[in-house]
Amino acid sequence: MKIPNVLQQKLNLRIETNALRKLPIPTNGIDFSSNDYLGFAKNENVFDATHQYLVENNIKINGATGSRLISGNHNLYSVTENYIAKFHQSEAALIFNSGYDANVGFFSAVPQRNDIILFDELCHASIRDGIQMSHAKSYKFQHNDYEDLEALLSKFQTSNSELVEGQLPTPNSQLPTIYIVTESVFSMDGDAPNMETLVQLSEKFNALLVVDEAHALGVFGEKGEGLMQSQNLQDKVFARIMTFGKGLGCHGAAILGSASLKEYLVNFARSFIYTTGLSPHSVATILVAYQNVNQSTELQKLKENINFFNQQKQLLGIKPLFVYSKSAIHSAIIPGNEKVKHIAAQLQEKGFEVKAILSPTVPEGQERLRFCLHSYNSTEEISAVINCLYSLL
Repeated sequence: MKIPNVLQQKLNLRIETNALRKLPIPTNGIDFSSNDYLGFAKNENVFDATHQYLVENNIKINGATGSRLISGNHNLYSVTENYIAKFHQSEAALIFNSGYDANVGFFSAVPQRNDIILFDELCHASIRDGIQMSHAKSYKFQHNDYEDLEALLSKFQTSNSELVEGQLPTPNSQLPTIYIVTESVFSMDGDAPNMETLVQLSEKFNALLVVDEAHALGVFGEKGEGLMQSQNLQDKVFARIMTFGKGLGCHGAAILGSASLKEYLVNFARSFIYTTGLSPHSVATILVAYQNVNQSTELQKLKENINFFNQQKQLLGIKPLFVYSKSAIHSAIIPGNEKVKHIAAQLQEKGFEVKAILSPTVPEGQERLRFCLHSYNSTEEISAVINCLYSLL
């Protein structure tokens, strides 16, 4: 049966603009594209330790069997959530099935009608989707532009004051809550905001700061705790979203915050309530991954590779091509879908697995090659891919 014409027309437009997405065929190229920053997804020690944990604890169950609110809340959840909360110096942690589920669940449930959400314009699609499902009013601020953010904060603080002054208080009246939303490492640019400035603004305007740390977990901090903890700002944040599919190499995510926030999410986050929980094996993998990142030597190797990559960009004079980054993500801006796809294809022919990021995933004119660095990349591989890019340019 054919799909409706309007759907086919949308597909045809993608083809015409050279922006049609297709599932890639796995290759044996040198990995500069995956989010497996520490190599945990392929780590045999993590795999074996997970299996051993399940055997030692006599956990021989393949699935969760239902929602966590019905039959799926096996004991391993509380063990793992307690470990995560302690690791991140948070009062509580709540595991979701994915980073997407965590963001959609949080933003669709927590901000209330007439609340204000101020989000960085480059926030991930999962954050934006959750905001669209919310009844709160939302406004984007220019990327990492604190003057633009402060202007919005001033505007809405003034509006709130006028509202209160112009109305008689009622027993149930409540000032709207303002949420500031950002990421500690942006997934397409690899750059990071000035977290101290954001904390100061949130305190100045009595706003709640929410930070997605998906691409910072396993990358920043002495033990891979993330950017907020590395700057000792964890107590200044209302909620942190930790996604495990990047630095920890497994599946799932956790929202960190107060015990009251956890209780609220259990009661109102629809992406948590109305889905089958993760299997015991998945939760055990999360626990073991956290235990390994806590004592991993891979983090230091990753940091050395990030420094080396930045040095090579500088030596070859192509640093201006890249978005400034100290993370594991480095994006070279090469405008035009056709041009960036052509260069990516040539790099792949040379054996380097580098992906082109096309519009509309990124704005038109901001198409880029996205290099992801890992602990297992050698300096020879990094030098070779940078020199290959240089020659192609």
